[in-house]
Amino acid sequence: MAELFEIPSHPSKAKKTAPLADRMRPVTLDEVVGQEEITGPDRVLRRQLETDQIPSLILWGPPGSGKTTLARVVAHQTRSAFHALSAVLAGVKELKEIIDVARRLQSFEGKKSLLFIDEIHRWNKAQQDALLPHLEDGTITLIGATTENPSFEVIGPLLSRCKVYVLKPLMTDDLKVVVRRALEDGERGLGKMGLKLADDALDQICETSDGDARRALNTLEICSTILPKNEPRITKNVVEQALQKKSLLYDKSGEEHYNLISAFIKSMRGSDPDAAVYYLARMLEAGEEPLFLARRMVIFASEDVGNADPQAIQVAISAMQAFDFVGMPEGWIPLAQAATYLASAPKSRASYEAYQRAKGDVEKEGALPIPKAIRNAPTKLMKELGYGKGSCKKGEFLPEKLRGKRYYHPQ
Repeated sequence: MAELFEIPSHPSKAKKTAPLADRMRPVTLDEVVGQEEITGPDRVLRRQLETDQIPSLILWGPPGSGKTTLARVVAHQTRSAFHALSAVLAGVKELKEIIDVARRLQSFEGKKSLLFIDEIHRWNKAQQDALLPHLEDGTITLIGATTENPSFEVIGPLLSRCKVYVLKPLMTDDLKVVVRRALEDGERGLGKMGLKLADDALDQICETSDGDARRALNTLEICSTILPKNEPRITKNVVEQALQKKSLLYDKSGEEHYNLISAFIKSMRGSDPDAAVYYLARMLEAGEEPLFLARRMVIFASEDVGNADPQAIQVAISAMQAFDFVGMPEGWIPLAQAATYLASAPKSRASYEAYQRAKGDVEKEGALPIPKAIRNAPTKLMKELGYGKGSCKKGEFLPEKLRGKRYYHPQ
């Protein structure tokens, strides 16, 4: 059999020595926390599981959002044979072995086969091409998991044969459910240890996990191993030791979060690079998601710097891409470069304000007729009606009712 890692049919069969995050993986959709848009009552994935009509899927989401968990749920609840590959370790040779098994099961037992490929974006075009005929003839149903945008990382013919489900980072409240469940579960979790978790320690674990359930459970497990003897209470200090970083005054879901991001944006808007890089450091060192800050800078580069320095948005986008490529611990370097550049750049909100003015007229006036001279004229009838005939001078491209309007006032 070509499975490169086995998914147990029930968590009680998972090895006692397995990491807590692995032992606590849900087995049914009712145990899954978060992703209600696809797993909730009457949602599409739940209906597909209930009717055992699973199409080929691509699960796209950040680490710890539940991609492998959902694959395990499908394995447990479907009546199909389940095969699993890691794209990091396996290739076409292992795929052929699974296809051979799937064909025998289909021919002799009438049984369908599901193939789960973890990190499918790691496979090149030729390897992904090898899947196509077997999806086409129904030998296998594919479940691919990826942290990368499948539009760029999965070939078009394969993507067209799959339903893409987008998974989101778990919210802080979702992570709290996951952590509490692990603390209370006596069979799979830490329930037999009788541990208590302080409220601020729970907040600390969840707020520094960046929506990643695996990271939250790993932190909890480390906390359970470094507690002083005969001390069942996990405090914030214990969590800080587990995280090996100083805790700063920062609540990602509370007032301080909004105060800091506001201070960061306003420092850049006020052309103060020193304050901007200080607040950037405050947030990064406190565990803020770096890509959240990068996205804010991309928005700022267009909204506040705008055409006063058209290069600014390229700097911001390049910093975001550089962080995504480099990661931590060095990823702060391009982010700091972008923050100081944006703070130092000249500012113009002219394009932002132009859109707001235009939007106001769209809402007020509705769909005004477009001048015939600039309409598309692909057919003979349209040409006869005057579409595309003549030309417009500056100031005549707007609908007639808006002639003379000015939305864009460059500084």
